[in-house]
Amino acid sequence: MEFSAKQIAELLEGEVRGNEEVLVSTLTKIEEGTPGSLSFLANPQYTPYIYETKASIVIVGKDFVPENNIEATLIVVADAYAAFAKLLEMYNSLRHNKTGIDKLASVSESATIGADAYIGAGSSIGDNVKIGNNAKIYPGCYIGDNTTLGDDCLLYSGSRIYAECKIGNSVTLHSGVIVGGDGFGFAPNSENQYNKVPQIGNVIIEDHVEVGANTTIDRATLGSTIIRKGAKIDNLIQIAHNVEIGENTVIAAQTGVAGSTKIGKNCMIGGQVGIVGHLTIGDNVKIAAQSGIGSNLKEGQIVQGSPAFDVREYKKAYVYFRKLAQIANDLSELKKQVFQKK
Repeated sequence: MEFSAKQIAELLEGEVRGNEEVLVSTLTKIEEGTPGSLSFLANPQYTPYIYETKASIVIVGKDFVPENNIEATLIVVADAYAAFAKLLEMYNSLRHNKTGIDKLASVSESATIGADAYIGAGSSIGDNVKIGNNAKIYPGCYIGDNTTLGDDCLLYSGSRIYAECKIGNSVTLHSGVIVGGDGFGFAPNSENQYNKVPQIGNVIIEDHVEVGANTTIDRATLGSTIIRKGAKIDNLIQIAHNVEIGENTVIAAQTGVAGSTKIGKNCMIGGQVGIVGHLTIGDNVKIAAQSGIGSNLKEGQIVQGSPAFDVREYKKAYVYFRKLAQIANDLSELKKQVFQKK
């Protein structure tokens, strides 16, 4: 679809400086602009590109004052980055405006499908599944029996939701996500083997959660594994049975959270963090990448290291970690000097 500078300016409540009728059909970075594309300038570091970009339209802030001639039409707004983000959101919505059930999808007769939903080829929808309005389920997805999926959800190709799970509104699951697989529950027996402990709970994902590609969220042994509203979970993360992730907590890639740990709201957890089971992590906690968490953390703590401790103490200690070989050599030399004097 094509849009004119005038149409975009009206949408963004901006002012056109240049040709109001120039048309664009795609979005680009300013340094890679091409005719028919729209870009933006928010970071002053990229200012030189605005004088040479081939983009047809560039969104700029009110504080931008050109120093040379600019060929592109400008749309002047209060906040260039926020305006461009709004356009990206709209553009993304247009990409996902498919509706209907593909003839190659398998949908149980007992399933309930909301208005304007889309179910792609090769997807399987189980018995008594409820899918909300405007949900988009791309090809090759699986939704197990008795699962509920809210309005405006987006499931990318190859994501899987096992039976009995509850997914809220505006949840995004990227390709390869598995929600509701069995928790890692095994009990040793008298023959030195392991008997599987049935995992009969489920997973609850609340509204506005996004889960990255190939992340796994295990179902509870009993009760529910819970991802609270607004949490953002990166790619390649393991969340074990009966874990609870608090509201608006963000977790970076390759982190693992062991069973029954409770993580508070507004936490920030870096990549490759390991958290053992049955812990309580307070609200507003920050955990640096590659940290190992083996004990409870209080609200607002900032930790680093493995095992992790206060980040300020870690940084002080790290000065000596780096020089450990030199310190050892110095200590050996001092010991020699002391013994020589004796």
